[in-house]
Amino acid sequence: MLFNEEGKPRNKRHYIGKIDPITGDAIYIPEYLARMEAEGRPLKIPQAVISPALTVQDIRGSTVRSYGAFYLYEHLAQQMGLLEVLREALPDYWQEVFNLSAYLVSTGDPFAYCEDWLESTEAYSVGSMASQRISELLTKITEVEREKFYHLWCSLRSEKEYLALDITSISSYSELIESVAWGYNRDGDKLPQINLCLLMGLETGYPIYQTAYNGSLNDVRTLKTTINTFGVLTGGEKLITVMDKGFFSEKNVNAMLSEKWHTDFLVAVPFTGNFATDLVKSAQKDIDTIHNTIVHGAVSLRGVTRLRQWKKNPIYAHVYYNANKAHKTREELYAKVASLRYQALEKPKDFVKNPDYTKYLIIRRSEKESSGYTVNIREDVVSAELEYVGWLVLISNCVTSAGEAIKIYRDKDVVEKGFLRLKNSLDLGRLRVHSERNMNSKLFVGFISLILLSGIHKVMAGKKLYAKMTMKKLILTLSSLKLQMVNDERILFPVTKAQREIYNAFGIKEPV
Repeated sequence: MLFNEEGKPRNKRHYIGKIDPITGDAIYIPEYLARMEAEGRPLKIPQAVISPALTVQDIRGSTVRSYGAFYLYEHLAQQMGLLEVLREALPDYWQEVFNLSAYLVSTGDPFAYCEDWLESTEAYSVGSMASQRISELLTKITEVEREKFYHLWCSLRSEKEYLALDITSISSYSELIESVAWGYNRDGDKLPQINLCLLMGLETGYPIYQTAYNGSLNDVRTLKTTINTFGVLTGGEKLITVMDKGFFSEKNVNAMLSEKWHTDFLVAVPFTGNFATDLVKSAQKDIDTIHNTIVHGAVSLRGVTRLRQWKKNPIYAHVYYNANKAHKTREELYAKVASLRYQALEKPKDFVKNPDYTKYLIIRRSEKESSGYTVNIREDVVSAELEYVGWLVLISNCVTSAGEAIKIYRDKDVVEKGFLRLKNSLDLGRLRVHSERNMNSKLFVGFISLILLSGIHKVMAGKKLYAKMTMKKLILTLSSLKLQMVNDERILFPVTKAQREIYNAFGIKEPV
């Protein structure tokens, strides 16, 4: 190899052909073969592996785009029935919506950069998707079309499974959207916000339905409206709802038990009233036995079931105690308070007005002490904070077993994971839109993306792919599979072993 004065190689690379991804044979361009023959070094190549159509100019004018990840999204959506529902609900622009959803899954970036992504990705050919075009698309999607999609999707995915319901706040910078209201959202940001309610299947892990409500509506009204709406969408399919303690109230339970609006439910009960505290006190004496031990995954805990009356309705109250959690929390709190006390004893004057210290310590002036202060632990505060640590109370009108109830409830984290993906991975934590219609359309696109993410997550968890890679790594691995177009000829780069294993795990035939 020859080098110039700067130490860089003088020689230049020249395109001579390609490797056939199927046979592994070298395919040479005619120009290279002619040059070799002119130099007296002719190559004896079978005519079958000569590419007479491709020239250097053809190669220079070709395009190379990422293909592997979009190929997965498309075929996964076909498996789930998502593409069929999209085509029927949005026949005029389902491809644009799917492209946007795939873009969010791959990048999580704002819509403004979708055009750049499409230039480097082999996706549905829909023309320009610049910011202005996307805004126009979001405006086109009507409420009727969105509701038609939800109806079709609910009908398709309405397996008889438990549904987890939760609400999150999503902030918007816009002051022009009527359904947002000022206030601190659940993430602590002071911005206009909406409440987004999401239903997800616990067995499939798929999003089933979502709806946005005005920020001023409370969770009680949202619960009623959502369940009624879902009942209409599914044609009266019975709903079994799993809810966190934020949804617990006497009014909610009465409504769900009423003959007029009866639904099966499993809900956690907070320790702010006597119902849960009395159940814990009655179970403390005899719950800690091997006969009451329940093993769920890597966690073991104690659980008992009590039959109780609620407004003349029988309900099952499941009481749990997690000794490991209680011990760990106690040790962490003891260590924290002991550390705070040690620091306060060293320099009490520095912490006398610090709320982090005065929450657990009483720091007072005292002439009897050399430091001028006394430092004592607020034993009552520590005891109160630890009183119900490790305890959990669930009530249900349909789940009779403590073991079954805790499994259902623990699986509810698919909702929290869904919200995290929606707000973080999909860049929907801040809605950068300026109209009600565009806001609902962007949330709709996010919902499609969440379906794709949930489908990927389900396979990765079921096939134990997380032991080898993260979801981001999986997408990056597939994104490296390229597709080259030369004079309308499709040339797929060789599929790697890692890519082949991923497609096999999803039950998808590798691209050729």
